[in-house]
Amino acid sequence: MRRVSALFCDLPLAERIERAEARRMADATALARNRPGSAAFVRPVAGGVATFAEAGSPLNKVAGLGFGGVPAADVLDETERAFAAVGCPAQVELAHLADPSIAATLTGRGYRLESFENVLGRDLREPPDRVVPPGIEIRPVGPGESGAWLEASVDGFTQPDTPAEPSAHVFGREVLATALRDLVAAGDVRRYLAVCDGVVAGAASMCVTGGLAQFTGAATLPGHRRRGVQTALLSARLADAAAAGCDLAVVTTAPASKSQQNAQRRGFQVLYTRAVLVKPAE
Repeated sequence: MRRVSALFCDLPLAERIERAEARRMADATALARNRPGSAAFVRPVAGGVATFAEAGSPLNKVAGLGFGGVPAADVLDETERAFAAVGCPAQVELAHLADPSIAATLTGRGYRLESFENVLGRDLREPPDRVVPPGIEIRPVGPGESGAWLEASVDGFTQPDTPAEPSAHVFGREVLATALRDLVAAGDVRRYLAVCDGVVAGAASMCVTGGLAQFTGAATLPGHRRRGVQTALLSARLADAAAAGCDLAVVTTAPASKSQQNAQRRGFQVLYTRAVLVKPAE
């Protein structure tokens, strides 16, 4: 693999990524709001967004906070009441480059650190190499394959490779499937299937917006792991993102996970870390 130029993550770059993530959450949750009897909501919070789709959904969070000033006390009061009204804890994903006084404000309100996640990026201004391990085919999802893509995604996400992988298994299968359907229906999202010896082995997606390619999840079925499926899915999306005119690709992983290791092998580097802060519903 050719050498990839190092990236320096300053505040404008972090803000660009966080704004894109907030828009993605808002657009996906807006679809949930249209369902009969839905309690879903989308609320602005100091440059970020608070979203709730349904009980137990991975879309329930505050994203993009930290680049629009410190949220006022009354705004946080209203946000926390909105989550509490639906029996959901208030979860904030806060970039470490954000104003540090925000973390102090949140911990003072009863938020507790639950975990971390890393945001990695790769410069696409230098064309990436395409890597396809033997016996693996990566192809866009075709007509009639949406069900296969969704099933592979849910199966892979709910069976993490190592304890360090994101705990998607805590989400119910139907709730996770609904969230995935909403995420791929919002914006310019491209879906991929990995096929090994004619059998679906994995799935992935990518959201393209404003020259930024967000790698929005990749899953390998347990029986096909350690064969290079993740490498092939990363490589295919990098090539497609560069062809689409994107200058940057980003992916979020759990620290020290196999996903992070695979991404770094394909030229990604850690840009910043998000702290996941949670306040239980009262």
